[in-house]
Amino acid sequence: MENEEKKGTISSLTAIIIRIIVASIILEITSFLTPGFVITGLWSIIIAAVIISLMDYFVEKLMKVDAAPFGRGVKGFVITAIILYVAQFIVPGMGVTVIGAILASIVIGILDAILPGRAI
Repeated sequence: MENEEKKGTISSLTAIIIRIIVASIILEITSFLTPGFVITGLWSIIIAAVIISLMDYFVEKLMKVDAAPFGRGVKGFVITAIILYVAQFIVPGMGVTVIGAILASIVIGILDAILPGRAI
């Protein structure tokens, strides 16, 4: 029984690490492709992935709204843009304009649809 609990914990931890890695890759691609959305440095990208994922989680739990860009249509798109814009005030090395947040939300939505699983 203990092995199953440890195995469940390890797989949960592995899933979280994989999600952060995929989110980091998506944020780096988005930063490269999107004007007005800049994240400089590896640690800033990792911190941004964690912060954005946490903000997404809390929005989903508090508001009962899927914050994925194309998860709930316009509502999810707008919430993602707001999360990206607010994250710049928490993450060092991240700069986002309003237009950059909107464009980044579109790019993230497209990348999220292409990549398997849910990253952000």
